[in-house]
Amino acid sequence: MPSFILLEDHPLVLESLLAQLSLRYANLKIVYKGSDVLAAVAAHRETSATIAIVDLDLGDGRSPADVISLLTALEIPVLVVSALAEPSTVQAVMIAGADGFVSKRAKTSELLDAVESILRGDSFVSPELAGALLARRSQNISLSEQEQRALVLYASGLKLDAVARRMDIAPSTAKSYIDRVREKYRDAGLEARTKTGLYKAARDSGLIS
Repeated sequence: MPSFILLEDHPLVLESLLAQLSLRYANLKIVYKGSDVLAAVAAHRETSATIAIVDLDLGDGRSPADVISLLTALEIPVLVVSALAEPSTVQAVMIAGADGFVSKRAKTSELLDAVESILRGDSFVSPELAGALLARRSQNISLSEQEQRALVLYASGLKLDAVARRMDIAPSTAKSYIDRVREKYRDAGLEARTKTGLYKAARDSGLIS
C-alpha cells in the first residue's frame, strides 16, 4: 500500500485529494498533509513516503525548483498537481526532478493515472503539456541533463552548496556545471556572467518562468 505526502495549502483542495485517493486506495496511509515542505521532509525521515503530491504555490516564498529538489534529494518520487501549468514551469520542475505534472484542471482519472504511473517507476505528463514541452525544448541551447538541473536550481535562488546537496554531487562539480552553462550561453551571445544574467538567459531560453 503506497504512503503519501500531500503538500497543499488550500484546505478544500487538500480534502479533495484525500477523498479521491481514498476511493482508489483502501486504508490510505498519509505520512504528512499540509503546506510545510520542511515538516514533510521531517515526517518522511520518521516514516518513509512512497510518493509526494505537491502544489507549487505553498505560500512560503520558495521557488518551485526549491520545493521539488528538497523532496527529490531524499529520493521521494514527486507528482506536481498545480494550477501553474505554463510550459516553462512544467519544464523547470521536471528538470528539478519531478516525476510527473498534472494540471488542477485535469480530471480525477488523469490524476490517478499519474499516481499509478509514478508508483510503477514511470513519469507522467499529460499529452497536452507534453506537446508544449517538446516544442519549447527544441528552442533551447544544448545543455546536458545535469547542466539543466544545476542551472534551474541555481537560477531559482539556491546557492552553489545547496545545489550540490540537492543533486548529491560535490560543490566543485556543481560549479563546473554552472561554469559550462555560462560558457555555452556566452558562445550563443547571451549575457550570463552574473547570477541575474543566468536567470534572465534561462528564462529567455524557456527553462524557467
